[in-house]
Amino acid sequence: MIKAYAAQEAGGKLDSFEYDPGVLGSDEVEIAVDYCGICHSDLSMLNNEWGMTTFPFVPGHEVAGRIVQVGDRVTSLAVGDKVGLGWHSGYCNSCDSCHSGDENLCATAESTIVGRHGGFADKVRARAESVVKLPEGIDIESVGPLFCGGITVFNPLVQYGIKPTDKVAVIGIGGLGHIALQFLNAWGCEVTAFTSSESKKTEALSLGAHRTINSRSDDEIAAAAGSFDMVLSTVNVTLNWNLYLQTLKPKGRMHFVGATLEPLDIGVFGLMMGQKSISSSPVGSPSTIAIMLDFANQHDVKPVIEKFKFDQVNEAIAHLESGKAKYRVVLER
Repeated sequence: MIKAYAAQEAGGKLDSFEYDPGVLGSDEVEIAVDYCGICHSDLSMLNNEWGMTTFPFVPGHEVAGRIVQVGDRVTSLAVGDKVGLGWHSGYCNSCDSCHSGDENLCATAESTIVGRHGGFADKVRARAESVVKLPEGIDIESVGPLFCGGITVFNPLVQYGIKPTDKVAVIGIGGLGHIALQFLNAWGCEVTAFTSSESKKTEALSLGAHRTINSRSDDEIAAAAGSFDMVLSTVNVTLNWNLYLQTLKPKGRMHFVGATLEPLDIGVFGLMMGQKSISSSPVGSPSTIAIMLDFANQHDVKPVIEKFKFDQVNEAIAHLESGKAKYRVVLER
């Protein structure tokens, strides 16, 4: 039996829950969960905001732990390996995306917390190809959030060939943005943070930004016209996107990793005249996650975390919902 924490209804409290996972699949591994981050996607699923949550619901897709059991066809991982598990828990391995190394774009990829039970538990299962071995020496307490928040902001650097000489700005210095600042600084970029307060300005500079722009000041934003090769938006609110678009250089890119729910109000001429681009991306493939982990380990990039015990899961969720988390909440065994 697996012991977990589950909600029985949308927005419900997480209570102790046990379930029988059945026989381990031949291509699966079982992970003893030592740490598990709490992501805003867990909250969205808990509240059934996307209309695809099944109950009872066990959240958790930023897992760090140890392999305790492997299926008889698994050769890439062994009992005792320290590993992580993110948003995806399996792929079809037969589509064009899977064959080209873009498993994260697989249309039928299995999600760790969609239609299955996640990592708010003592153990969790996934197909071996979605589980990534941790580099020796990486901080296992804080590595979990890299498997969702971290790869979400790292993936665009790889996909769009961001160069160390590029000038990149980040909108939103929170759970995603604070990791993006660290990665971009270590990547060698000139990093700008759009911040909304004086306290955030100080924090952004300490996390790797070289300068800040007041996101509440249209004049300051307008003064940065033609400055950036990429603007990375990590927020889920509607902003004056046309104003931010003006801060891009010709051929610059505005890239969205924050799930803004409202349609984007962007004038085509603002794109056309500078041959600018708008794009978005989800997490990343297992191979890109492995690259990210090595890079983070080499450059000491770590999510800033606050830890709660697993039996404090409801307090941890309330803390995240309050907006006061600095910057990622992690459950520890």
